[in-house]
Amino acid sequence: MKVKTILVSQPEPKVENSPYFEIQQKYKVKIDFRPFIHVEGATAKEVRQQKIDLNNYTSIILTSKNSVDHFFRVAEEMRYKVPETLKYFCQSEAIAYYLQKYVVYRKRKIYVGMKDFKDLSPLIKKFKDDKFLLPASDKLNDDVPLTLNELNVDWKQGVFFRTAMSDLSDLRDVKYDVLAFFSPTGINSLFMNFPDFEQNETRIAVFGSTTQKEALDHNLRVDIMAPSAESPSMTMALEKYLAKVNK
Repeated sequence: MKVKTILVSQPEPKVENSPYFEIQQKYKVKIDFRPFIHVEGATAKEVRQQKIDLNNYTSIILTSKNSVDHFFRVAEEMRYKVPETLKYFCQSEAIAYYLQKYVVYRKRKIYVGMKDFKDLSPLIKKFKDDKFLLPASDKLNDDVPLTLNELNVDWKQGVFFRTAMSDLSDLRDVKYDVLAFFSPTGINSLFMNFPDFEQNETRIAVFGSTTQKEALDHNLRVDIMAPSAESPSMTMALEKYLAKVNK
């Protein structure tokens, strides 16, 4: 069956040259964007209740742009003056670049991983005497605490923001040929909003093995999978599928 409509469960890209827009034109499909989940920040009071005093930490571990935003937001709410000596361990280059929104890059001690969290291990290992704070969401990938515990460093996780499910009730009567998901919480949001959802002819696209598992646990048929050797991104996986079914 040909694909005419796709719903991507993320915000619309802000860049004009997004591959999604190229796919839209090339295959004459309609692509809508709608976040199935959203982020809610924890208050400074809630962070304090976790027995976190920002003055006690010499290094911050940042695993997402959200963790950057919410660390500096909470710091401001607590009237904590972020010292220039603070070290930042960023999971990826994109997160490190994003840090420039808050600090003067060349004046800070910033250490950058390749992509996966374990890539930070050798960098963190060099500072075994530091006290590390991990400002994160309430949904943390299992590999993060496992890696830090294996390194035997002094670290603490703080819930600085939460992932919440969005209200999608206005989509009840809207049908799409493809639904694209990027996290297990996105799948959970679908079923929280529509407990009686039946897949039928709808194609499900997923990014990541944990999202795939959640889809299968909900008895969904996964038709499009990313990343893979041929399709490292969701857009490439969608394009490959469209080239096959829309020819």
